[in-house]
Amino acid sequence: MQPDDELCLCFHVSWRKVINYIRVHRIAKPSLLSDCGGAGTGCGWCRKQLAKLTEQVTICPPPAEDVENWLADRSPNKEVYARGRETYRAEKNL
Repeated sequence: MQPDDELCLCFHVSWRKVINYIRVHRIAKPSLLSDCGGAGTGCGWCRKQLAKLTEQVTICPPPAEDVENWLADRSPNKEVYARGRETYRAEKNL
């Protein structure tokens, strides 16, 4: 994934926006990310990634000048992620 790819596909919230929100607001609980453009409040698919990202940013924040490489090591493939959401939504009848 790239930083400007969407983490929350329902509300089009990017990985970069969530990472910066966690860092700036010192988010410790993923549920607080709902204030970040509504991330995690749609279909629910991104909630696991939001929780994982919150933990990762808290433990090892990305250097501002190298978010791309930091994220590449910690995020799923963009196409696989989108297909996973399609399957998730179909299973939940969303």
